[in-house]
Amino acid sequence: MFTAAQSIIAANHPGSPDPGVVLVADVLLWPNRPAIPCPAAVLLEGELQRRGARTKRGHLHVDAEDREAVTLRTVLPGIGGLGAAVSLPTGRVTEAVCGAMAACLAVAGPARRVLLAAPRSFCAGVERAIELVERLLSERGGPVYVRKPVVHNAHVAAELRSRGVVFVEELTEVPHGATVVFSSHGVSPAVRVAARRRGLEVIDATCPLVERLHAEARRAAEEGGTVIVVGHAGNEEVDGILGEAPGRIALVQSVEEARHVPVADPSRVSYVIQTTLSVHETAEVVDALRARFPMLKGPSSEDVCYATTNRQNAVRVIAVESELVLVVGSKSSPNAHQLVEIARRSGSAAHLVEDPRDIQPHWLTEVRTIGVTAGASTPPPLVNSVIRALGGLGPVTVEKRESVRETSGSPQPSAVG
Repeated sequence: MFTAAQSIIAANHPGSPDPGVVLVADVLLWPNRPAIPCPAAVLLEGELQRRGARTKRGHLHVDAEDREAVTLRTVLPGIGGLGAAVSLPTGRVTEAVCGAMAACLAVAGPARRVLLAAPRSFCAGVERAIELVERLLSERGGPVYVRKPVVHNAHVAAELRSRGVVFVEELTEVPHGATVVFSSHGVSPAVRVAARRRGLEVIDATCPLVERLHAEARRAAEEGGTVIVVGHAGNEEVDGILGEAPGRIALVQSVEEARHVPVADPSRVSYVIQTTLSVHETAEVVDALRARFPMLKGPSSEDVCYATTNRQNAVRVIAVESELVLVVGSKSSPNAHQLVEIARRSGSAAHLVEDPRDIQPHWLTEVRTIGVTAGASTPPPLVNSVIRALGGLGPVTVEKRESVRETSGSPQPSAVG
């Protein structure tokens, strides 16, 4: 099953894992020999977890004197190593270790190209919101209450929680008189009223582009027109806009809904688009609306989320050259899911990964060109970690594909009543 470069040997390492827990090596250590780094350890860890094994990471000391642990390890010439050890293994765990190692080794060795999309990762609105919360933590300490996720990324949320952020779903979870941050997705007027009633100090981190959509919806409703939001039900941004003028603002999610949405005056209809979508992605719905309402008014160029448009255009550029596209982002991120779908429609296989552990080795079979991008709520270091992990399987050259250079910034928010 394994070549001469791979063998099952006895292992000795400090802090041996509990029975059935697999130690995945970040570094392989032998007495009197240079240490061998294992940059693909995170890929091996993910494959082990998918096979039902419990894991932990650390340095693996290899010494044939300890017969209580079984180790599977290999050295990849010029690249690094792979290694995993388990104390007192059961048959199932040993099978998982061998199978996971075999899966990684099957795609190790060949040189690959990584096409790195630009722009990618955080947009100005997300950076603004995170910087605001971090500033509050620095100036006031925890807890800092944030209504809803400040951005849709599990890694960002976990980091902020560890520093004293408390995420809440409703304002009733915030103590009277405390400070609360409204996330970048915006809130409805009813939420602002509820905050005042509870005596809360509000720090508004709403993205300026989302604020413009709110303003447009209010203006059109006050003038007696109907505003149609093209977006997804349950999206936090959409819920906030719908709350600006109930009865005057309607949600449309599909062509069929566009054909039947009720309006008071067909000559006074306008629309806005959820910022994690784009004009290109919603073209059919907008066409159906325009067919019904010839005088339909659309958003101005200033109201279209440039970050969404730029990232979607960038993924199209890399997808046409790639056999596989990896989109780094959380499963809760609508814009990350959109990037996956766009890459697939552009002819490439594509997958959403929260971090390198989600990369399944079989995706890389006979793949030599990999596109990598990230949603607007993904921190840049996660993209770097994916590239490092791929480099642990073989030589990687990175080529940047910049479709447009973003220079827009956003003003810092302030406390509001």
